[in-house]
Amino acid sequence: MITATKKKHGFDFVHRTILIWPAVILMLIFFIAPILLTFVYSFTNLALTGSAAKDVKIIGFDNYIKMFKNPDVWLSIKATLIFLLGSVIGQQLLGFFIAFMMKNTQVGFRRAVGPCILAGWVMPELVAAMCLYAFFADNGTLNTLLIAVFGIKKIAWLYKHAMLCVVLANIWHGTAFSMLMYQAALDNVPHDMEEAAIIDGANRWQVLRYITLPVVKDTISTSLMLNTLSTLGVYTLIYTMTGGGPNMDTMTLPLYMYRQAFVGYQLGYGTAISMILLVIGIVFSVLYTRFCRDQV
Repeated sequence: MITATKKKHGFDFVHRTILIWPAVILMLIFFIAPILLTFVYSFTNLALTGSAAKDVKIIGFDNYIKMFKNPDVWLSIKATLIFLLGSVIGQQLLGFFIAFMMKNTQVGFRRAVGPCILAGWVMPELVAAMCLYAFFADNGTLNTLLIAVFGIKKIAWLYKHAMLCVVLANIWHGTAFSMLMYQAALDNVPHDMEEAAIIDGANRWQVLRYITLPVVKDTISTSLMLNTLSTLGVYTLIYTMTGGGPNMDTMTLPLYMYRQAFVGYQLGYGTAISMILLVIGIVFSVLYTRFCRDQV
């Protein structure tokens, strides 16, 4: 009797999960397998040219030892963290602010403002980078406006303030994604709860702190993680605007990894650098999840 019951439960489990098997298989092939291969290659001398291209060998932790002894790697990690924190915080705050301000506005106003904000997000990253490069260039739009309005001298934004420029460019390019997520979440906040709180004497900040944010905390966590993972992979925007310069100020890990793997032809060393990106993404995802769960 017990054996028959176990068999029935096993059959029910297989029957219930059979529809997700194709998705699991595809994830194993196109997601898990590449990560495992990248991890394995980071312990090899894999290269695009030379003897290592023909005779790939396991070299242990040599790539990692070389990586952490290289001061340029630490400069890239620093640049990556600055770019990541500046971009993610800026996108989250600006996206939430826009969504919050548009929450109780008329439909016509939302239809007019929404496409203007979405234009930057749907624009290909290369096109967005060229637009922002033209904006921050020495003879670009920003300097032209500053000279015309304030009469100040030209500022070499892409040289003196390169990191600020690429952070602002990424915020402009990615804010619409956060806005859409928060807009959908804010629309689901019960209006009766907010109205009851206002009637009881709560001001707008208290309604936001004690009602709105707890309701949308899952969206905050999800948006933070998605923005973090997408920002860690930003390459074209920075490469087009600054090329990683000046003096490695904007040489984030994706750019440095590309330089070592495909310019220096050291694929094994490049994959070892990519592992840092994976670790950073995991660490920030865990921190975001715990913070939003415990503090909001």
